[in-house]
Amino acid sequence: MVDYFWPAAKDRHLIGQRISRLDGPAKASGRAKYTYDLKPQRMLWGKILRCPHAHAKITSVDVSAAEKMPGVKAVRVIQGPGTEVKWALDEVVGVAATSEALAEEALRAIKVEYEVLPHFVNEANLAQAPKVDAGAEEVVGDPDAAMAAAEVKIKGTYGMPPVAHNCMEAHGQICEWTGADTMNAWCSTQAVAGVAGQFAEGLGIPAANVHVVTEYMGGGYGSKFSVDRWGVECARLAKLAGAPVKLMLDRRAEITVAGDRPSAYGEIEVGAKKDGTLVAWNSKSWASGGPGGSGDPPLPYVFQIPNRRRKHSSVPTNRASARAWRAPNHPQGAFLTMSALDDLAAALGMNPLDFFIQNLSITGVNEKVYREELQIADDLMGWRQRWHPRGDSAKGPIKRGLGLSLHTWGGRGHRSNCEVTLHPDGIAEAKLASQDLGTGTRTVIAIVLADSLGLPLESVKVSLGDSRYPASGGSGGSTTVGGVSSATRRAAQNLLAMIFEKSAPQLGVKPEELEAAEGTIRVKADHGKSLTWRQALAPFGQTPVTATGSNPGTGDLTSSGVGGVQMADVSVDVETGVVRINKVVAVQDCGLIIDLKTAESQVYGGMIMGISAALSEEKVLDPVTGQVLTTDFESYKMAGIADVGELVVHMMTGPGYDERGVIGVGEPPVISPGPSIANAVANATGVRVPFLPLNPRRVLDALEANAAKKKETA
Repeated sequence: MVDYFWPAAKDRHLIGQRISRLDGPAKASGRAKYTYDLKPQRMLWGKILRCPHAHAKITSVDVSAAEKMPGVKAVRVIQGPGTEVKWALDEVVGVAATSEALAEEALRAIKVEYEVLPHFVNEANLAQAPKVDAGAEEVVGDPDAAMAAAEVKIKGTYGMPPVAHNCMEAHGQICEWTGADTMNAWCSTQAVAGVAGQFAEGLGIPAANVHVVTEYMGGGYGSKFSVDRWGVECARLAKLAGAPVKLMLDRRAEITVAGDRPSAYGEIEVGAKKDGTLVAWNSKSWASGGPGGSGDPPLPYVFQIPNRRRKHSSVPTNRASARAWRAPNHPQGAFLTMSALDDLAAALGMNPLDFFIQNLSITGVNEKVYREELQIADDLMGWRQRWHPRGDSAKGPIKRGLGLSLHTWGGRGHRSNCEVTLHPDGIAEAKLASQDLGTGTRTVIAIVLADSLGLPLESVKVSLGDSRYPASGGSGGSTTVGGVSSATRRAAQNLLAMIFEKSAPQLGVKPEELEAAEGTIRVKADHGKSLTWRQALAPFGQTPVTATGSNPGTGDLTSSGVGGVQMADVSVDVETGVVRINKVVAVQDCGLIIDLKTAESQVYGGMIMGISAALSEEKVLDPVTGQVLTTDFESYKMAGIADVGELVVHMMTGPGYDERGVIGVGEPPVISPGPSIANAVANATGVRVPFLPLNPRRVLDALEANAAKKKETA
């Protein structure tokens, strides 16, 4: 029986090194082809006519003029008369035409009439909501008595709006029928193996008859697990037209209907002893993610205060449903919790770093990790030397401050299967129906395969992005790297077991005395006794040797539960309200690191995404029309390279971390930028800006409200 394990540090030749993405040259040169780039022969352009109302009933649909237009090859009514539309830009009619311009002209020829119904889109003010789905109250300990006995306590209201995913490659696909019930689909998706079944279910054909390909895709961030109604309609248009159809969302539809991170608001009260020990928590929170309500952010976050009460309500709204947005519910939970705790530290007159360290005993299994990470972050930021109580006393309008936050995430590897084939020429190939979202999945698989077989990277090939390969889970929840690396490692070790069995008699030893290293099969105790790969493969003839591996499986190759800390250094112009990022430090645990370069890259990416949401991103909806107002990159503001400041990343590796196996790191780094930056702004100005994003208007409003309050109490 094979013993599955990760090699010890001394035996790793590629694992843990800084290795550039193998597909980097193809992407940088433009040779990499995304779904948006593909154009099969006879391809038609698909477009969708969308409802302009946030809530309406369709009373009539007339597509006759569009059907008669030259070049229009298919028209399909998606939602007909009598259908109730519950958000703006929902799909009504699909068309396919010989050019994009002609398809758009056909949409303008379609006549749809609506009975407009009342709508609600802005849940920030809970009192205005026509419906609230109140959750059950959860109580641990005796929060009332503990709060009454607390020597220092604060109350605050905090919140963050919905933000869009803004994938650079919009949602969409190309569908082509190859038979009456067989279809090819080139998709921009996070779930190559999963969407084939979704197409099949929507179209009423066998899942085995759907071939999905995603060689490259331009971002998903949790929004691209579903084929969606527009995907199925693309396939139907293709069948109706008898030709391939490409249907990609435009930016307006992408921002409006392709999902967002739900909002979150909370009224929070926290109490502590004079020495800073947390004793009590009360929270009333609410959020919305569309007609179905919202997720439930974990409150309190990270710190499990012994006496706590929480009640979370979901507020249905007339906007397209929310989707997973990198660490679902955690950015919301972190912002509400860390903002309140920072306010409590200020009321105690404590340095937040000391306050957080004092309460690490209630953070659970990551206590030791947080303690080590906070010390490293302190050194990298120079926190203790530079921190000051709230309100920078320096002269002039520019005020500087520091803030921090803690976060956690799961990250256990998902279900995955891998087939490894060793060809007679010594080239090894791994096949998985996984996908590389741009995070380096190809490279990680190649590193594991090469290191496991003792081969150089140029002697391995990774084939993924095809639903005909062994099934692998969708790329979400930071589960991909653990799943694909574990499956690849097991497949490689199974392959080696077969080869060792054949090679051992040739070298006069037992199979367990052999190893694969430096392009050979050799005796561990005597490297002079070895076989080239060609010699080792000779007993198998000219037939490639193939083995498979799966995750989960025996052996501790992946686990879950990581911790991370971030510190932010900001400057705030109190005359203009502009917040500038000077520096953000991230210290992150993710178990055994396969590729240090791409792991760090994931942290940088998460930090930038979190900084952008903290400073400027906001999906603004018009309460009168119910439509999204920020539907392009001019009105939907995202951070540029000049806005993110200096970013410092430190990965926790070595003894105490590597033994945990491979854990995903895509999600955790996006959680803490919002609260750490908001806390830094409070430290700089002496005033809490309670709602994200921290744009100039909100900063100036908070400063003005604080000045007015002081004037009233003077």
